[in-house]
Amino acid sequence: MTDLSKYRNIGIFAHVDAGKTTTTERILKLTGKIHKTGEVHDGESTTDFMEQEAERGITIQSAAVTCEWKNHRLNVIDTPGHVDFTVEVYRSLKVLDGGIGVFCGSGGVEPQSETNWRYANESEVARIIFVNKLDRMGADFFNVVDQVKNVLGATPLVMTLPIGREDDFVGVVDILERKAYVWDDTGLPENYEIKDVPADMLDDLEAYREEMVETAVEQDDDLMEAYMEGEEPSIEDIKRCIRKGTRDCSFFPTFCGSAFKNKGMQLVLDAVVDYLPSPTEVDPQPLTDPETGEPTGEVATVSADEPLKALAFKIMDDRFGALTFIRIYSGRMKKGDTILNSATGKTERIGRMVEMQADERNELTEAQAGDIIAVVGMKNVQTGHTLCDVKHECTLEPMIFPTPVISIAVSPKDKGGSEKMGIAIGKMVAEDPSFQVETDEDSGETILKGMGELHLDIKVDILKRTYGVDLIVGQPQVAYRETITKPVEDSYTHKKQSGGSGQFGKIDYRIKPGEQGSGFKFSSTVVGGNVPKEFWPAVEKGFAGMMEHGVLAGFPTLDVEVELFDGAFHAVDSSAIAFEIASKGAFRQSMPKAGPQLLEPIMHVDVFTPEDHVGDVIGDLNRRRGMIKDQQAGTTGVRIKGDVPLSEMFGYIGTLRTMTSGRGQFSMEFAHYAPCPANVAEKVIAEQKEKNAKK
Repeated sequence: MTDLSKYRNIGIFAHVDAGKTTTTERILKLTGKIHKTGEVHDGESTTDFMEQEAERGITIQSAAVTCEWKNHRLNVIDTPGHVDFTVEVYRSLKVLDGGIGVFCGSGGVEPQSETNWRYANESEVARIIFVNKLDRMGADFFNVVDQVKNVLGATPLVMTLPIGREDDFVGVVDILERKAYVWDDTGLPENYEIKDVPADMLDDLEAYREEMVETAVEQDDDLMEAYMEGEEPSIEDIKRCIRKGTRDCSFFPTFCGSAFKNKGMQLVLDAVVDYLPSPTEVDPQPLTDPETGEPTGEVATVSADEPLKALAFKIMDDRFGALTFIRIYSGRMKKGDTILNSATGKTERIGRMVEMQADERNELTEAQAGDIIAVVGMKNVQTGHTLCDVKHECTLEPMIFPTPVISIAVSPKDKGGSEKMGIAIGKMVAEDPSFQVETDEDSGETILKGMGELHLDIKVDILKRTYGVDLIVGQPQVAYRETITKPVEDSYTHKKQSGGSGQFGKIDYRIKPGEQGSGFKFSSTVVGGNVPKEFWPAVEKGFAGMMEHGVLAGFPTLDVEVELFDGAFHAVDSSAIAFEIASKGAFRQSMPKAGPQLLEPIMHVDVFTPEDHVGDVIGDLNRRRGMIKDQQAGTTGVRIKGDVPLSEMFGYIGTLRTMTSGRGQFSMEFAHYAPCPANVAEKVIAEQKEKNAKK
């Protein structure tokens, strides 16, 4: 299949439990890819094929599947909803052309759907909305449509209306065609009849149809004029306008149904084909300068006749070996080709290429622009690397991943396990860029870093089950940082004489607090050659190296500006090493004078609670040193947003469930670093010093 206009690369994303994976299952069933539908709650769905996913009923990895609908080829990626795995959503959005945002009919727009929606806005991905679970208690389609407007600030374009609600939900009305689709009770997707619209819905239908047509024709001035003069546009014209508006993210066609009961899914698939863009209709990916990361002004044109440009967006280890998922933007890729990895400068040979059916494989000999495929056994490719034609080197815009905020120390239970653990963790770090590992040089402990407790919990579980490594796990640790609060001007001389040539370097410098988030900045205003230019990098290197271990408790130091303004050198004894040692001594001498301060990570926390527990939840967040920012009442409860220090949030889910009789939910993501109160800082510094003393 080579006609690119018949391709749709789409992702399905939403909050936890809105029904993404079930929706994916139904799409596969409808398109004839699977014959028996697996249910998430039985742990049998096609795309949740990890043991941990089946057990917990959540999606952890984004899984890719390919299917066909009405002669169009759909590459579908089912993404996780859990906040700890947003990196999966983020990297999937990077390589998709369109998406389906799934919202729960009773839960509405939930915290994670907001985060994912924001990511999709940043990536400028066209979307359609599917309001799912309309057969559930408390489901209200119109309420969810209002939330999309008010909470997400988006424009939903209502395309279908539900017939009946909760237990009486039997089907949907297609507003554009003015037809009713009614399913029987067998639960089979193909058992539906097309009928006339129920009489009691005709007024609603016409009101929504008028609103839809008015919004759609705004995309075409000629049509709009004709419509204002009373001329009804044809269905083809309306569809063309909706397609254009969807592609530009002006509005989002909104559908309703129940994936679990198989009602309304065909219309969603038709909408994917009718309204979501093909690879050629999306703004092409920009190319960047590998040195600076700035755009070069060139783009990866989507065409099979261009030189190869592709992005590796995911690495997965499975029973067949390492799989590298690749989105091809330009050109073709054939089995046996030699390609260049522009990030490493090394070439790789393409061995086996496969098309993914969740965890099954179909062998391919060739793939082209627009395809999402996996290659088996690539050696040095990591997430975000660009693969290109050997003769035409280029770099696609890279991916940016969030920094981990929580860490745990782990060690293998038996001595033989450490090598096994090292290999396994190496594979896992390649798969998930938001999961990092480092070895504490003093204690020899292995430190795992991640996005949240659940994230690390699952990593430890995978190590145990998939790789057979039993671990002893320490308490979770917060990633504290240090900074300074006042400027200091100081001088430091490094002098060493020991027979032969000595070492000499004198520096006069100012250290001052930088702006929040600015990191480390170095500048030199030396005039008259008192410190020759060739030694400036050595001074910068000395200071930068010391930033890793602050003076208070050895945490990395943030937001500091160092200015070298004078100094002295010796024609024989001065060297780069001497000046580097001088700046290290200067750091130790001056930082304690600059009002050092401990910083702690603050998290955006979004708590959902039933109304009768709001007081308890707010009181508890205040006790955790939280700042409440906002409260929003919904139909099923209240959402409380606030900023809370990460150190106070360990084990919060247990407390929240106890407080709200199991009905509360929360999500959190890193917001910023803020100064630690004195009593907390003293405790952390004392603990850290004790730990260092033990080492």
